[in-house]
Amino acid sequence: MLAHYRRTGADLPFMDPRGYHGVAMEGYFWRLTHVASGTVLIVLVGVNRDRRGATWGTVGIAGHPGGFSRSVSVSSACGARRGIGVWAGEDGRTSLRADAGSLSVDLGPDAQLDVRFENAVPWPRGAFGGIGPAQSIPGLSQYWHPHLLGGRVSGSARIGGREIDLDGANVYAEKNWGRGGFPPAWWWGQAQGFVRDDVCVAFAGGRAGLGQLQVLSTSLVARVGDEVVRAVRPYHPMRIEVGPRGWCFHARTARHTIELEGKSNGTPPHALPIPIAAERRNLEGAAAQYLASEVRLVVRRGRRTLFSGASALAGLERGSS
Repeated sequence: MLAHYRRTGADLPFMDPRGYHGVAMEGYFWRLTHVASGTVLIVLVGVNRDRRGATWGTVGIAGHPGGFSRSVSVSSACGARRGIGVWAGEDGRTSLRADAGSLSVDLGPDAQLDVRFENAVPWPRGAFGGIGPAQSIPGLSQYWHPHLLGGRVSGSARIGGREIDLDGANVYAEKNWGRGGFPPAWWWGQAQGFVRDDVCVAFAGGRAGLGQLQVLSTSLVARVGDEVVRAVRPYHPMRIEVGPRGWCFHARTARHTIELEGKSNGTPPHALPIPIAAERRNLEGAAAQYLASEVRLVVRRGRRTLFSGASALAGLERGSS
């Protein structure tokens, strides 16, 4: 019965939502921020199910500076039922392999990455993940969970003919999944690279729900040192402005206030794909992500300011399916 319940996309309270559920689309995402060199790399992989229930994969890698981006469809992909474990490739060739402590990508001689993660800062143990109590509702169109809020990177990459030493970079990782793939429109963002390397912020939102019942939902998560604050609309009051002026959020929980303002840096966005799971194809350019944007973050507990600062290496995205 538990396996059947998880195949709806849901997880019971205190369960680990990182494991593979078996819904139509299950996406894994990593973001590496190397402040010293001003480098940002992102890696994505989707384990997708077509109309017959057979799996296939979407793998992508992109980097800043330089505007490099590459994505492929592969005939085989699978995810571990517990924790983080994912593989994608075809014809005996591995395009991506990842677990909780490492990530390896090979999309050709100019699109390779091999890194390991140490001093990981996982999502804090509690009843729910990134979207709060909605995690336990079966059949939602979209679920989201930021499971790695920091960690030290060692390793290297070769992107567009450029060798990149990633030793000392900071890592962020998340997972999103749902029976409906991606919503009609969404917003997303993530930032490290603040003056304090123990600060991380991430958000994801759009129209999501159960069947025809759809609401405007957003989850905003901020880590400051050992403290992690989660605000989820509609459970918490949240003001959202996403448009030509940028990405602006003001959220309030019982104890905390989070304010975030983000804007693109004027460089063209990376055009990233999203999988159309049932049709075994990718919708190219559906997600416009700025890999090195500006974000200003303020986190308060009551009247006390826990953190106030800015990052020029943030990721900001708007997308449409």
